[in-house]
Amino acid sequence: MEIKSVRLSDVGRFEELDIQFAPTSTHRSKITVLMGRNGSGKTTVLKSLNICLSWLIARIRSGTASGMQLPTEDIRNDAPGAVVSIGITDLSHPRASIGDDHRENELFVWGCARSREGRVATAGGAMSEIRLLADHYRTQLTADEGASLPLIAYYPSERRILDISLKTSGKQAVDQFDGYDNRFNGGVDLHDFFGWFREREDSENEDGIPDAILAQIAEKFGSASEVWQTLSNLEGCSRDPQLTAVRSAIAALMPGFTNLRVHRSPHLHMTVEKHGATLNVTQLSQGEKSLFALVGDIARRLTITNPSMDNPLHGNGIILIDEVDLHLHPQWHLNLIARLRETFPNCQFVLTTHSPTVIDQGTDALVHLLDDGEFCEPKKGLEAIAAK
Repeated sequence: MEIKSVRLSDVGRFEELDIQFAPTSTHRSKITVLMGRNGSGKTTVLKSLNICLSWLIARIRSGTASGMQLPTEDIRNDAPGAVVSIGITDLSHPRASIGDDHRENELFVWGCARSREGRVATAGGAMSEIRLLADHYRTQLTADEGASLPLIAYYPSERRILDISLKTSGKQAVDQFDGYDNRFNGGVDLHDFFGWFREREDSENEDGIPDAILAQIAEKFGSASEVWQTLSNLEGCSRDPQLTAVRSAIAALMPGFTNLRVHRSPHLHMTVEKHGATLNVTQLSQGEKSLFALVGDIARRLTITNPSMDNPLHGNGIILIDEVDLHLHPQWHLNLIARLRETFPNCQFVLTTHSPTVIDQGTDALVHLLDDGEFCEPKKGLEAIAAK
């Protein structure tokens, strides 16, 4: 499932705006970058996408549920109302293989509208299109509890990590719907990641062999001994596959960061090895913590929505990230998009940034430049950025 296009009419700063998203015939990657200065409308586009996608999430959860509505304050000045509509392609839907023109049948279109008088409506044909797509995934889950769901996640710019909470809810995720945000209120709570990680690691430790015991056996019998090898293999089998995926994602996106774990003494805290040095996660910079939690949360949600995949990081999804370079040192901008693509190869990303250093020509990302409500054609985007 991928976003093909979005249309905004009298939304925010935009009178009319049509945007195509990668992959396209000229950009085969699944990454689209919206660039522009503060106030250029980048966040408006992401919020509009999130509103439309919230309806699909709601209908996958329940056939009669509702998603978010366009807020009245998002109507363009002096306009009587606003409309946002989205086009989604999904080759997994049976409709995509019917008829002579498959490209037309794989497209699902819906949207939302709002007037200044407070009337709320859905754009023409919206409910039937959402229902077709949502019922497809609901049917798959009914037939097979291990079937995959597409991840849909929105990370707003207000995702700053103020503290690292390892408090647990007492209940681990029990179904794939827990991979979605429950609130639709502008993003996810990244604190969920840390509490979830502790819960999973508690279960992993119950089934595994403590590292201290393995170290004692290795010291007494040697790491080449049969007893150590046998116990080491058993320890490997007890590793939680969801935590393994999360650890792998963090190592791939943040080179030099390994061995993420929770310590219970002398007090409860999470540590990670940074270039061989063990650090409390609270000791990381704000940018490191922000990227750390973001990557971990994406990986966590993919493991929940793809419970039967050998490598859940290869799951399908749509991920919206506002200010992807948030709090990051310019050196961290380099190769960030390439690492996202390589770590989550089947996810479509729509990112915003105002930093040209995030764009790497080798990533084949589709770049759109927004400037004071104006839209630059994709092929001219990088040239316009360079000129500014």
